[in-house]
Amino acid sequence: MAAGRRRLVALLALAALTLLVGAVLAPAAHAQPVVPAPGDGPGVPESDVTVDDVDDVDGVPDVIIDLDGEEDAGVSRAVALILLLTIGSMAPGLLLLMTCFTRFAIVLAITKQALGLQTVPPPQVLVGMALFLTFFVMQPIFGEINESALQPLLAGEIDQGTAVASAFEPLREFMLAQTRDADLQMFVDLSGTEQPDSPEELGASVLIPAFVLSELRTAFIIGFVIYVPFLIIDLVTAAVLMSMGMVMLPPIFISLPLKLLMFVLVDGWSLLVGQVVASVNAV
Repeated sequence: MAAGRRRLVALLALAALTLLVGAVLAPAAHAQPVVPAPGDGPGVPESDVTVDDVDDVDGVPDVIIDLDGEEDAGVSRAVALILLLTIGSMAPGLLLLMTCFTRFAIVLAITKQALGLQTVPPPQVLVGMALFLTFFVMQPIFGEINESALQPLLAGEIDQGTAVASAFEPLREFMLAQTRDADLQMFVDLSGTEQPDSPEELGASVLIPAFVLSELRTAFIIGFVIYVPFLIIDLVTAAVLMSMGMVMLPPIFISLPLKLLMFVLVDGWSLLVGQVVASVNAV
């Protein structure tokens, strides 16, 4: 008797569950009716409404796409944007390898070390000073590049290859004026190329590393000349302290104020910047 009741309850529960599932799924099946396309089914006329018949909506701007417009005579915006991005990505390398920035940065760093200063001036100040000194020295060359290469390229008068060749010529003259013949000859021998008739025929792969090597040599020579007076002050201070028996006192405590005093009295920064800028040839 109990078993029969349990079967009856199970059947009733199964029937109720079936009805509940059917009631849930029935609205979802009829939620998205299929609308026949115009002209696909019988008796459904095609729509005669065109774009011109639709009224304009206030507040919505007009969008006009012109596919028949003529191109500008100069470089398009996309090409100009790509050109600017390329120049921006190559600018740090060009600044380091093809200008006198390396010379200025090394000389200023050696001067700071010769003074015995650890944190002043900050490295950012020295790099910024070297950067603006480079712009000051290279301003005529950058102006010539702008007139002979960049502006004609933007105006569409020359192509990119001609612009690159025209832009490299002022830099070639500048680098040749700073580069030693011995460094040029060394890289010509290392490259295995034939000896050119004149240095103006050298390629960038030979001229640029020779220029960088000459700049490093020149910067270290200037740095050595700057370092010698401060080294003499350190040696004299150490000898005086030793003769007085003050061996426990670090000589830098006495020599550092003396070096700073001497550097200020001779107007060291102006003298240093003037001589370093004057050391650049053909500017």
